[in-house]
Amino acid sequence: MTAMEIDTEKNIQRKHSTYQSLDKTFDIQNEIYRGQQYSQIYFARLHTMRTLLYSLVTHWKPSCPCLLMTFISVILEVSGNLEVMVVFRVLDFNGIGCEVYVVDRGHLYMVLVNFISGAFFKFFFSPICNGLGFCTVLGLEEGKECIIVGTLFKHMQLKPCVLDEYSKERSAVPLVKPHNFMHPDDHLVLEDESGRVKLGGTVLSPSTYVTGGVVALHGKETTAGDFLVLDVFEAGLAPQIEPQLKSREDKYVVFISGVSVGSSTSNPLQFQLLVDHITGHLGDEQEQGIAAEIVHVVFAGNSVEIPLGLLNGQNLASKDQSRVSEAVQVLDILLSQIAAGVSVDIMPGSNDPANFALPQQPLNRCLFPGSRTFNTFNSCTNPHCFELDGVRFLGTSGQNIDDLKKYSEARDELEFMERTLKWRHLAPTAPNTLGCYPFTDRDPFLIESCPHVYFVGNQDKYGTRILEGSEGQMVRLISIPKFCNTGLAVVLNLRNLECHTLSFGAQPSTLKTFNDA
Repeated sequence: MTAMEIDTEKNIQRKHSTYQSLDKTFDIQNEIYRGQQYSQIYFARLHTMRTLLYSLVTHWKPSCPCLLMTFISVILEVSGNLEVMVVFRVLDFNGIGCEVYVVDRGHLYMVLVNFISGAFFKFFFSPICNGLGFCTVLGLEEGKECIIVGTLFKHMQLKPCVLDEYSKERSAVPLVKPHNFMHPDDHLVLEDESGRVKLGGTVLSPSTYVTGGVVALHGKETTAGDFLVLDVFEAGLAPQIEPQLKSREDKYVVFISGVSVGSSTSNPLQFQLLVDHITGHLGDEQEQGIAAEIVHVVFAGNSVEIPLGLLNGQNLASKDQSRVSEAVQVLDILLSQIAAGVSVDIMPGSNDPANFALPQQPLNRCLFPGSRTFNTFNSCTNPHCFELDGVRFLGTSGQNIDDLKKYSEARDELEFMERTLKWRHLAPTAPNTLGCYPFTDRDPFLIESCPHVYFVGNQDKYGTRILEGSEGQMVRLISIPKFCNTGLAVVLNLRNLECHTLSFGAQPSTLKTFNDA
């Protein structure tokens, strides 16, 4: 981006940074819906996470001896004369090299996955780990300790069901919509391709986990047919690239979410004060000097709010059409003021005019005729991943955390964020209770590289802390509050990843800064 001059006597120059978008994973480009089932994304998730958990098992159980093997060649015949050669090279228990030669890929993917993750590991790895072998659900033996890997499913008594709306007894039992659907009688089930088994014991708490998470469990089958969990293993934080934080100057990134232009709670003056502060048109020379150090702005969802009463499926009158587009027009005017000097990302949210299912695709640039003329304006996906001067950011507009709040419990939003990073999955409840696109051969929400900054928008309050991993990873967690309710924006320093907030009010002298504790 080019440097921007801010109108002062000393002609302050705006700082700039190197920006790279990493949203390709969340783009739905050549994906075509052909009647595929949502279970296919669970299969892709289980395969990827199971292979990962197998490779990390020695860190979980250090007493397990390493395994040294030579080359193994396997020939499979699949429906006809088609042959597939799979060559495995296992150096130790932490890594598997695989070369696959196929004539026609077709449905061979399913066959190879079943073979690699099922028969291969069961046959070669079951004798090791001091008697602790990998096992499928159907392969469990009563009283014999083993390790199973599968997808969690939570049975919840209060979980809403669409069939309840058509119940004959609905007049006697009112439909309650609590903010959390937890119940003391909830229990967990683990399932893989072979079957499912109810989990018992006190190690695995139903209040912590949700449907969709993939874990490795150490335990044994009881006489009642349940699996008594003795230990739990999660994937933990993903590998992290080294951030380039040395010999830096102060550069700031501003996060805003829940502006909700057009809603009854939105304050136009608050938003204009925020825009004026970012663009350097607010405050004295010192304030303008600080504004010149802002190099990037992120709008994390719910930037506009269209009156729901107008969206009833009927043709809109001309005056109603103008009411629908008015909020977007106001947002475009304010965004164009920011984009004139600072790079800005706008992410879709649950209330924005975008697709409902995750990953939400970028808001159509036609909605922003003024802002789109600047090359600093970026309409992005939700989730959104990008890099600024070597610092990797990953964030959502809040739907994933809001859904976790309904089906599990935690101290605060930051603890929910920690869990998604340790599970290496942004949206574990998708597609069970959180809408997502029915991907067939991949799960775009898997976290392959640990970010340096993980942010979530549209939360009730501001919060931040540093999360440290077992291999030296450090992640700045940021819970971004709704701007329309709090008037708060979050500011991050790229030099040291420290955070503070800016508070904007409608009364004079209400611009305040709160440092991170």
